[in-house]
Amino acid sequence: MRTVLAASCLAVGLFLSAPQALAQHPAADKQQIEAIVETFRMAIINKDPESFMKLFLHEDITWSGVTNDASLARINAGIKDPDAPRPRKYFSSKPRKFIEGIAKDPARLEETFDTMRIDSDGDVAQVWFDYTFVENGHKNNWGKESWQMVRTTSGWKIAAVIWSMEFNPEPPPKT
Repeated sequence: MRTVLAASCLAVGLFLSAPQALAQHPAADKQQIEAIVETFRMAIINKDPESFMKLFLHEDITWSGVTNDASLARINAGIKDPDAPRPRKYFSSKPRKFIEGIAKDPARLEETFDTMRIDSDGDVAQVWFDYTFVENGHKNNWGKESWQMVRTTSGWKIAAVIWSMEFNPEPPPKT
């Protein structure tokens, strides 16, 4: 009887401590994912393609943006030639093309992240935030950005990036 009682107490103790042990993983995941967001941010500031590309599951991830209707209307209104190509609402590219364009650009560039939300089950995660893309101190565009992430044997990797864009109607200040 004592053995059964001891085993029952042990089982109850393990059961009650399990949520506490599991709760430690989301905090660790959150810290690791926040570190990836910071590496992403710093790779843009430092114009560092090598650090940037290490963040992705592979080079051909989904990398897609959507321009909001008001910005698209402003852009189209500024095109005077009726035969000129019109920008598309939706576009796709690749992370390497993005960071190589950043690296070649002489402007001081930065992407900021606010109101970040991370949801993870320990193997997959979604990161959702407000972003602002700043060029030489001028708020160029902003919107919502979402990353889909997977935890690999070498850590968290970005598997997809999608975002909305609203362009600043105010031109950058003349320098």
